[in-house]
Amino acid sequence: MRAVVVTEHGAAPSVVESPRPACPPHGVVVRVAATGVCRSDWHGWQGHDPDITLPYVPGHELAGTVVEAGPDVVEWTAGDVVTVPFVCACGECEACLAGEQQVCERQTQPGFTQNGSFAQYVALDHADVNLVRLPAGLSPVTAAALGCRFATAYRAVTVHGRVQPGQWVAVHGCGGVGLSAVMIAVAAGARVVAVDVSAAARDAAARLGAEVAVGPDGADDADAVARAVRAVTGGGAHVSLDALGSSETARASLLGLRRRGRHVQVGLLLDGPTPLPMDRVVAWELELYGSHGMAAHEYAAMLARVVAGELDLDRLVGAVIGLDEVPAALAAMSGPPTGAGMTVAVP
Repeated sequence: MRAVVVTEHGAAPSVVESPRPACPPHGVVVRVAATGVCRSDWHGWQGHDPDITLPYVPGHELAGTVVEAGPDVVEWTAGDVVTVPFVCACGECEACLAGEQQVCERQTQPGFTQNGSFAQYVALDHADVNLVRLPAGLSPVTAAALGCRFATAYRAVTVHGRVQPGQWVAVHGCGGVGLSAVMIAVAAGARVVAVDVSAAARDAAARLGAEVAVGPDGADDADAVARAVRAVTGGGAHVSLDALGSSETARASLLGLRRRGRHVQVGLLLDGPTPLPMDRVVAWELELYGSHGMAAHEYAAMLARVVAGELDLDRLVGAVIGLDEVPAALAAMSGPPTGAGMTVAVP
């Protein structure tokens, strides 16, 4: 098969002929129809994830067709059209038995702990726990946009944020996760403030229904951003998401809340220890949550809304590329954003 292979962190990946993966006894091999190019893939390529062993194939947001199922698999056979959470759970640990597979104690992740979906085929563990059947008629590109970004945003907004109609939601960072959160919050009837340094990202958020956009003008640090958010929301957001992941955006998100507001940390914090104003958390009784994907058994409600047209994932796709263009798409993430929306590759 053809696959994008990383042999050195930060060095240009190559598209090469590679062996097709073996099928795990409890897993499947999927022919990849489409796969998202995510900021998390960039972090892995840059060496920010200790679970990665070189050489490896990145990619973790995928849709495709099962071509082989292991002997221990009960629910899936060749021909099934599927997607999968980026966390592949074991199904047996305490977290899994409680229904919280997104924080499985023995999780694997395609593109990080094992070879991923920037390839024509990918092997996936514990298929009966992790695979999600896709509705008929849902295109692979649309389904790949579910990926870690949309599903993570969906759970962050609906489960942790508990967003209600008329509430203010601030979204800090309007990349794939952030734009997904904007769409989901607007569909819930919320009023959304989109915060991003990129004018293109702010425009994309506005097209998805964000009522207000906050950019760099007059908001060049976390405290200034928070003041801007509090000003436009009449005292602060009810719910705020850091969809980018940095000390500054996390602080801005928290300080932009009103009393008893809820901060949801979605973006990975990789710029070192993140000091937060815990005095504000105590005095204003703020709630702080981390959000790490979504378990396969929770996908049904989200997919029902996609099929019903309440959530239009196609509006989140910015570019569709081939496998040969994936290395350049990863490299482009090292610079400032030049566009908005998700990039999806079709192997």
